[in-house]
Amino acid sequence: MSVLTSAAPFALIAALGLAFSAAADTPAASWPHVTSAIAPDAKMEARIARIVKGMTLRQKIAQMTQVEIKTVDPVDIKTYQFGAVLNGGGSWPNMDRHASARDWVRMADALNAQAKIPLLWGTDAVHGDSNVYGATLFPHNIGLGAAHDPELITQIGQATARAVRATGVNWAFAPTVAIVEDERWGRAYEGFSSDPQLVRAYGAAYTQGLQGDFTKPGDVVATAKHFMADGATDDGVNEGNAAVSESDMADIQAQGYYGAIGAGVQTVMASYSGWTDAANGKAPGKAYGKMTADTYLLSDVLKDKIGFDGFVVSDWNAIAEIPGCTIDHCPPAINAGIDMVMVPFDWKKFIDNTVADVQAGTIAQSRIDDAVTRILRVKMRAHLFGHRPSDNPYAGKASALLARDLGRRAVAESLVLLKNNGSALPLKAGAKILVVGKNADSLADQAGGWSISWQGTSNTNADFPNADSLLTAIKAADKGGSVTYSPTGTDVDVSQFDAVIAVIGEMPYAETAGDLRPGTSLAHTSRYPEDLKALQAVSGKGKPVITVFESGRTVYANDLIDASDAFVAAWLPGSEGKGVTDVLFGAKDFRGTLPFAWPGQPCEGAALFPVGYGLSYAKPAATAGLTVDTVTGCPIHGQAHARSHS
Repeated sequence: MSVLTSAAPFALIAALGLAFSAAADTPAASWPHVTSAIAPDAKMEARIARIVKGMTLRQKIAQMTQVEIKTVDPVDIKTYQFGAVLNGGGSWPNMDRHASARDWVRMADALNAQAKIPLLWGTDAVHGDSNVYGATLFPHNIGLGAAHDPELITQIGQATARAVRATGVNWAFAPTVAIVEDERWGRAYEGFSSDPQLVRAYGAAYTQGLQGDFTKPGDVVATAKHFMADGATDDGVNEGNAAVSESDMADIQAQGYYGAIGAGVQTVMASYSGWTDAANGKAPGKAYGKMTADTYLLSDVLKDKIGFDGFVVSDWNAIAEIPGCTIDHCPPAINAGIDMVMVPFDWKKFIDNTVADVQAGTIAQSRIDDAVTRILRVKMRAHLFGHRPSDNPYAGKASALLARDLGRRAVAESLVLLKNNGSALPLKAGAKILVVGKNADSLADQAGGWSISWQGTSNTNADFPNADSLLTAIKAADKGGSVTYSPTGTDVDVSQFDAVIAVIGEMPYAETAGDLRPGTSLAHTSRYPEDLKALQAVSGKGKPVITVFESGRTVYANDLIDASDAFVAAWLPGSEGKGVTDVLFGAKDFRGTLPFAWPGQPCEGAALFPVGYGLSYAKPAATAGLTVDTVTGCPIHGQAHARSHS
């Protein structure tokens, strides 16, 4: 097992066989050129040129159009010959959330049978094949960042790709390689870390896992997203503006793209967000506007300077946010370098409008030909020509959706121990254990957003048939003992138990809905007061209280930490609750460390625990309590957790 440390990211990149110019490893005065692991093929390029030359303008525009599966049927594919389809979060074959792998493949075959040029089908497989009923769900990226294990990331990419192929789908909208700079962002859990070098290494490893070299049946097209600085917007506002200097864009925000492109990633998704070049850290500077229509970043930087030769796809209806554009018409985006436009519902008018734009000279024919060339290049590299989705050996196999042992390992590696006073952990089997907290038996909370549906808020345990909640896992691990569950902890006598496990944390959310808007406290209790009440019901009663905290971000939680003898950051672990109990009961040691700093105040201020912090059984440390101002909720000046490292 290889373990990445902050001191060795480039050794890892070299080990992965990736090639970068020397400029990529030093502070960039200019954007580095990145050599892709997938080399150009002259014969393929000649074949693509012949196909493009024989296409009509309308056929070319159709190849540049990606539509939602809810809005099309095989007849539409035959009539319009789209380049790609997608299923958005909460979209399934026949709108059946419990559709089987075979149901997905049947739809893929039916659509592809009418396509003269094979279809790409994109899906948000962001922590496993997360839209699909019964698939293994891995920890969200924030948890994987805590593991610091690129080998694990590659294996998760491979397992995810197999699951995607099992449904007849061939394109994953992953990995997210955002450098998250504000935990208030509702997509914070989609970022691996605030450490650019870890994100760079993970971008390479995840891409390598998903795509391989396109010679294995489990390989799928990968996507680096969302280009660029989507994790650096002002106040963490989703789709907001990133006031970042160009040197920081090149040296920090782009690192994940260098890793992914070096590993051969074939598609890049443009961000909804905008960019202002805050030269020397001072804003306002030159405003480039929304990334979807930013010619400098998409064409001059990504395609020309960095050398990306795949295609750029826009996000869901993103063109509608460009000044002067509508949901079905946006020459500025195409002129800027968008090659495939995600137009989920309004594709008929989009095709008509774009054809008219080219005929009027608003969009150059050469720009259209370049976009189609790039799309065909990706399809040929992925070996889509001459194959039906059902020809893949994984197609329709429910077993290919599963990688439970790998998921369990990933959960165990991702856990971060922040406090363990009095050796409250590890627990011993055979104990009388009281479990409290709203999250303990909720697979929806454990999985978080982008699970079965977009926000993940409508899910129940019945939507996760191949999964163990943490409560189920505790019962299985406590062999010879007894486990009692009380969500609130108010209806039991704590003195009758040997230990208490509190499973608390955030409830599901995805972007925008999950944003903590400017002025909102990072204090967890301000949003979930029931969690503190559950801890108060069991804390200080003479029995050790172990808190397992599930969240998509690091939050201010001093009150919760102080009410706990042991405190574990479990992030959003996904389907495999037994990965948590493997560590709680001592079968494995803690090895995760924080991928983001842990806030020491509910407002702006110093971190309580820095990036890289994490205790273990082998290296314990004592943690004292904090004195907190009851009015502001901030620590009283001079108070801090005392930590003694062995």
